[in-house]
Amino acid sequence: MQRETHDTPPRSTLVDEREAASILCYSVRALQNWRHRGGGPDFVKVSARSVRYRRADLDAWIKARTVSNTSQTI
Repeated sequence: MQRETHDTPPRSTLVDEREAASILCYSVRALQNWRHRGGGPDFVKVSARSVRYRRADLDAWIKARTVSNTSQTI
């Protein structure tokens, strides 16, 4: 189990799409496209016009796409 430090926010922390995009090094528009088309990290629909991302879901999405060579598929 990953130990949380003062520098690491809790994995259950919700972040807005701007911060999520920053964490993933993608644009906010990319996140919006993924929400519409699928394929992006899971998200929380807070209201009709507001979404948030759990840090744990962002970490899981990154982990699922981590490979050690170009022959591996995701």
